[in-house]
Amino acid sequence: MRITVDGLELAAEPGDSLASALLRSGRRVLSQGIYTGRPRGLVSAGAEESNVFVQVLSGPGEPMVRATDIEAYDGLRVRTLAGKGLLPVEPDGARYDKTFMHTDVLVVGGGPAGLMAALTAGESGARVLLVDDQPSLGGRLLASGVIVNGLAAADWIDSMRARLAALHEVVLLSRTAVTGYYDHNYLVAVERRTDHLGAAAPEGMSRQRLWNIRAGQVVLATGAHERSIAFPDNDRPGIMLAVSAAAYAGQHGCLPGRRAVVFGAHDGALAAAVDLADAGVDVAAVLDVRDAVGPGLGVALAERGIGVRTGTVVRGTLADGDGVLRAVLTSAGDTIEADLLAVSGGWNPAVELFSQSGGRTAWSEKVAGFLPDRPAQPTHCAGALTGLVSLERVLAQGARAGAEAAHAAGFEVTDLALPALEAGPPEGAPPAACFLVDSSAEESDRVFVDLQRDVTLHDVRRALGAGLTSVEHIKRYTTIGTAADQGRGSGVLAVGVLAHLSGRSMAEIGTTTYRPPYTPISFALLAGRDRGRLADPERITAMHDWHVGHGAVFEDVGQWKRPRFFPQGEESMDDAVRRECTAARSGVAMMDASTLGTIELQGADVGVLLDRLYTNVFSTLAVGRVRYGVMCGPDGMVLDDGTTARLAEDRWLMSTTTGNAAKILDWLEEWRQTEWPTLDVRCTSVTDQWSTIALVGPRARDVLTGLAPELDCSVDGFPFMTVRHAAVAGLPARIMRVSFSGELAYEISVASWYAPALWEAVHEAGQRHDITPYGTETMHVLRAEKGYPIVGQDTDGTVTPQDLGMDWIVSKKKPDFLGKRSFVRADTSRPDRRQLVGVVPVDGRSRVAEGAQLVDHGAVLTATPVPMHGHVTSSYDSVALGTPFALALLEGGSTRCGEVLDAVDDGIALAVRVVSAVPYDPAGTRRDG
Repeated sequence: MRITVDGLELAAEPGDSLASALLRSGRRVLSQGIYTGRPRGLVSAGAEESNVFVQVLSGPGEPMVRATDIEAYDGLRVRTLAGKGLLPVEPDGARYDKTFMHTDVLVVGGGPAGLMAALTAGESGARVLLVDDQPSLGGRLLASGVIVNGLAAADWIDSMRARLAALHEVVLLSRTAVTGYYDHNYLVAVERRTDHLGAAAPEGMSRQRLWNIRAGQVVLATGAHERSIAFPDNDRPGIMLAVSAAAYAGQHGCLPGRRAVVFGAHDGALAAAVDLADAGVDVAAVLDVRDAVGPGLGVALAERGIGVRTGTVVRGTLADGDGVLRAVLTSAGDTIEADLLAVSGGWNPAVELFSQSGGRTAWSEKVAGFLPDRPAQPTHCAGALTGLVSLERVLAQGARAGAEAAHAAGFEVTDLALPALEAGPPEGAPPAACFLVDSSAEESDRVFVDLQRDVTLHDVRRALGAGLTSVEHIKRYTTIGTAADQGRGSGVLAVGVLAHLSGRSMAEIGTTTYRPPYTPISFALLAGRDRGRLADPERITAMHDWHVGHGAVFEDVGQWKRPRFFPQGEESMDDAVRRECTAARSGVAMMDASTLGTIELQGADVGVLLDRLYTNVFSTLAVGRVRYGVMCGPDGMVLDDGTTARLAEDRWLMSTTTGNAAKILDWLEEWRQTEWPTLDVRCTSVTDQWSTIALVGPRARDVLTGLAPELDCSVDGFPFMTVRHAAVAGLPARIMRVSFSGELAYEISVASWYAPALWEAVHEAGQRHDITPYGTETMHVLRAEKGYPIVGQDTDGTVTPQDLGMDWIVSKKKPDFLGKRSFVRADTSRPDRRQLVGVVPVDGRSRVAEGAQLVDHGAVLTATPVPMHGHVTSSYDSVALGTPFALALLEGGSTRCGEVLDAVDDGIALAVRVVSAVPYDPAGTRRDG
């Protein structure tokens, strides 16, 4: 395979990661310190890698990915990075999706412990999901030469995979990383489906899939991360983690160096030295901080002609002209020529997901690591996560964890069949908790604790000198553990350094908080298919096709596609709106009002609930009547407004603004369920079940009479703010006499199935009166001329009903309602509060800009700050008034009618006069036709 790195073509072998391909190419310097600029090379073969990140240029691309996480494929193109990536400017055309799964047992980790747990639980009949982030199951066993059940490790892994695949209730997911562990055993995982295929990816297959998993029981077999040791000049290319170096040699067949020094504090480093020597690396020396090592690995090294120098540490390193390692300095005073320094300070059990679940960790001196201690959820831990190193114990513990999880999920395991292992070397010496080699003050700025953040021992000492003692505070002061590797390589190391410097114990200091996501998640994956037009649901009314066919221009209102205006020919919006307004004021017009929120309330206590939520009284409303109401929050500020009809003694119908429909339903349920659960009230959204046509204008009664001959449409027979049920155009309908325009108006509602037929019938019946469809822009003009506010446009969360000139709607009789106590605060009764007023341009022609600030007339705009008295909330051209007209919130506005101010927009002042907020038909004489 051919891959391209920084414009240079390299060869790669099947099964290579990008990291192993780079190592195979002989390229040593692959990055540089983000602040120091020092050369850096590969450190790890896995998730601990903190140096080499790349931007993927081929396929959909990826701005910043760890080189060890990328599977090499033919045509892969990448660019190496120095600390941070670049977002691509091209749209991501790849496909992403998400799915949901419920399972009895979720096993996280496909190493030996995870395999045994999944097989044991699966054979009990439980539904099992096994998730592993690697391309192949097996974990570190893949690079091992151990014999299991008479099979080579790789063959035994293949046999386990086959046995699991044969179980119908077991699902295997490779290349899938669990990134978050949340309450109630809810976990999120990211499956990489085609990232490794390049141009061979099947067309139409999603690139990645987001798994939302709900598990009865969870088995965590997440393994452990290898830990380094801090010493002077520990960042040079050629210094790697020892087990990772051995994995490159054994699993990928590429040597990380020709001549090596191995430096460690546990038996894993000695085993890595054996593996490196067997792979053909000249192991010049093995340094061990412990005073003695076990006989097994010591003998194995001796058989290879390698001695172990106990009680010896690395005191520093030397580099060649490119900054690459060329020699190792020991505490014994030796200088050992080497191009590879393989370091391993121990294992950090991968407790991140366990900690995310709410579990507590505890420091173990025996393991020299933080272990899972007290789980907070149905979680079972196994393998290296619990500090085990022996394969025999890991397999046994994995089987037990699977059995316990299956039993807790209601399934029984009758027999734990464990695989047979060839006798291995005897157990060695316990690990040493070695984090830091003592260094001088002059050397401390070359002792790196966090390679990706370029944080040194000097930085930690400075934090301690500043008086910081908490590991959380030091993390924020130094930025240790805040880079893309999430502290896998530096978190526990930093705790150990802090303990060494402060004289406190590891248990006393503890770890920093582990937060999701454990691995990065792209925004594209979170969005899935919900992007572009699907980013937000598009809701359409039953009459939408008619609107489209008649040239409507739409706007988005609370997810709804609403007609904004209906242009004829080459009409502009302003021309169309003037024509529509004229029809509504002088003839008849019709509007699709189906998007208004409609909530049906049933029960004996609906009136009680409404009295508590609205500022005015509703419990006295008679059946067949409609009442307008205003809702406020506990702070007394307007939340929403609308009408509510009483259809029967125990059945009510509430109307809300379009954008607040869901919010008000939530509001009703919040108070009903949490504060007043004894009330007999049920709330149901029926917005989608009903479609509504607003029939508006002086000729509206004539049109409705022709459509509903059995309905008495006279003023006395059908008074304002009442509701009737009758056949309209032969369709069963509910008709309300309400008006948002100040004109004679009816709202005719039918089941949405019948809405297109009703719309056509109303449009046909109104032809003899030149009926005109109108949209939201005309609706805004009509309501503004009457001073009807729109919540969210003429209010901003700081406006009370009194500020809107609606003190009449605030009951003085009710003992209590939401917001009542706030109305007696001094702040809500200040005379200089911003109040709703109308403003018109002094020149009678210029339209006032929405959002314009109101200042003193003639104010010098360059003399900042300019005192501002208010702002314009809505502004329109008004045919009825013969002048542009605006609504505004003005300090003390109710007492300032006739005053001239300047409305300033973009530095340009327009003289305006303050007028009443209800300039059109203030007496309301037109509402009856």
